[in-house]
Amino acid sequence: MIIRPRPRGWQLLYILRGSIVPAIAPRVLAIGVLAVAVALFAKLHHPFAADGLAVAPFTLLGLVLSIFLSFRNNACHERWWEGRKQWGQLLIEVRSLARQANALLVEDAALRRRVSRPLIGFAHALAARLRGRDEAAAAAPWLEPDQQAALQRRNIPDALLALVAAELATPLRAGTLDPYLYGCFEQRLHALSTVQAACERIAGTPLPFAYTLLLHRCAWLFCVLLPFGLAGALGWATPVVSMLLAYAFFGLDQLGEELEEPFGLEPNDLPLDAMVRTVEIDVLDALGGHPLPEPLQPQGYLLQ
Repeated sequence: MIIRPRPRGWQLLYILRGSIVPAIAPRVLAIGVLAVAVALFAKLHHPFAADGLAVAPFTLLGLVLSIFLSFRNNACHERWWEGRKQWGQLLIEVRSLARQANALLVEDAALRRRVSRPLIGFAHALAARLRGRDEAAAAAPWLEPDQQAALQRRNIPDALLALVAAELATPLRAGTLDPYLYGCFEQRLHALSTVQAACERIAGTPLPFAYTLLLHRCAWLFCVLLPFGLAGALGWATPVVSMLLAYAFFGLDQLGEELEEPFGLEPNDLPLDAMVRTVEIDVLDALGGHPLPEPLQPQGYLLQ
């Protein structure tokens, strides 16, 4: 995620870090080179008279394309925002479960630790699962030696929730934990399982490929054909106008592509590592651990 102050004045013209320009620059430059070639050809051979090619079709196509891009970007932003809400809910449930463990398991510090630390492992494992990393390696440092068997499961985040439930079932069977209180813990575990399922749904259900492909093709066709429609009327201004429109359409397309997969590693994706660090800090603080790790900070305006 890009974290930087809002640009002002002349900064709007030259800021590159955090903008979409580096990702689309080759495409915009390609359209610029094409537009220069078309303008030069029109200047030398005059095949496009000022009234030879109507600009109206390009205006209509650009309007339709901008509407479709807006629809797609709205859908992609909804996926991004839902992913952010799910991770916000994860943080709420982990904090609540850690708070309940401190309040209800006050006489058993070892059990509090065995219940709370796997929650950090769950957050690490879920982030690794969503980003295609090694789930077991991410969760292993937060488990006790006799809890490592949970890492042999295929679905490690779910296995860690099952591990917490099993740890709480031990005092339940021994009669030292009231069944009602166990039910309170189980509600939190169920909520965390719901968050995991929602994140997996977002990650595993992209927008229909045919819809995305249609927009890609239309954006390219529009930007490639545009110089031919403008050369007769604008002359040497054709490359400038063509590149500005290419910047707008390719930029919207690229931004939607980044937001479509909110758990990835693109600059505009969600900062899962930073959110996992927040979970880590809160749980360790609840356990009385010191010193606590520092929150992750943006590096070059980029927070991962």
